[in-house]
Amino acid sequence: MSAKLHEAQEHCKSAEKFLKTSLLKWKPDFDSAADEYSQAAQCFRIARDLKSSKECYLKASELYKKNRSFFHAGKAIENAIIVSKELTPPEELYSLGCESSSLYQQHGSGDSGANILDKVAKIIEENSPDLAVKLYQQAADVSSSESSQHQGSEYISKASRILVKLQRYDEAVDSLRHEIGFHQESGNINAVGRLTVAIVLVQLARGDAVAAEKAYKEWGNNCEVPEIQTLEQLLQAYDEEDRDSAKKALSSPFIRSMDVEYARLASTIPLPEGLEPVPKASVRENAAPSYVSQNAAYMEQGDNAEGKSQDTSFSTSAVDNTEQKNDDEDELC
Repeated sequence: MSAKLHEAQEHCKSAEKFLKTSLLKWKPDFDSAADEYSQAAQCFRIARDLKSSKECYLKASELYKKNRSFFHAGKAIENAIIVSKELTPPEELYSLGCESSSLYQQHGSGDSGANILDKVAKIIEENSPDLAVKLYQQAADVSSSESSQHQGSEYISKASRILVKLQRYDEAVDSLRHEIGFHQESGNINAVGRLTVAIVLVQLARGDAVAAEKAYKEWGNNCEVPEIQTLEQLLQAYDEEDRDSAKKALSSPFIRSMDVEYARLASTIPLPEGLEPVPKASVRENAAPSYVSQNAAYMEQGDNAEGKSQDTSFSTSAVDNTEQKNDDEDELC
């Protein structure tokens, strides 16, 4: 047995002694016992017995809570999370993170409460992105209650990017609106313009060009010149169903310079169908002659005969008119 393991066991024995009562000691010494468990956890951690270290930190947290030392109780759980992040399933880490944050907030340390939620979210983001989104959103809410709008916008921004990556576009739109609200409260107007581009892209990914145009009208006055040019070209292309122009706008340098999630989103947005020209009728070689009705031929012969009759009557009338004119001239003479 290593020296650190032996030392850890000694601290555990001391903690148990502080919890015992006697005729002269009616109340357990929760604070001293919690300190002993914390020291035992550190020794187990150095000895690489991470499971025992986690258990000691959690015991220390329970004793700190009984003594209403909420900050130390939250810190003990935070240490348990750190030492066991590779051993504990994401669901349990999520619960521990929420508990630690709640204890920090009871002590009045809202920033520490938001920070532990952010830490746990980073740990579980790869394996459980859904739980990570919840933790980032909770961290943003805690920060907003502490009047830390700038820090809250960073947390909600992480949630928005994960939702876009998961293709949960409806939730991503709500998250982006929440993020815009943080920046508006903090007076960071420049960030609102870039987020307007992001929300337009998400609406187009949803297949709702009308909602994308509404978003531009709502926040477009916060955009700078490059953002306005990109959005107007993009929205006009979808309005006119110009496939080539839309593709060019989505691949613009401005969009490619955005966060990775939004740049990738732009490459997956469905392009407008486009207005295809009506194809010209082609002539088939060796095709059968068109059908001609016999009645049509008969009618054509009748029309020709009637035409000739009209021509003959016209000629006779012309001769009669000439003869009458000659007779009139002879009488005059």
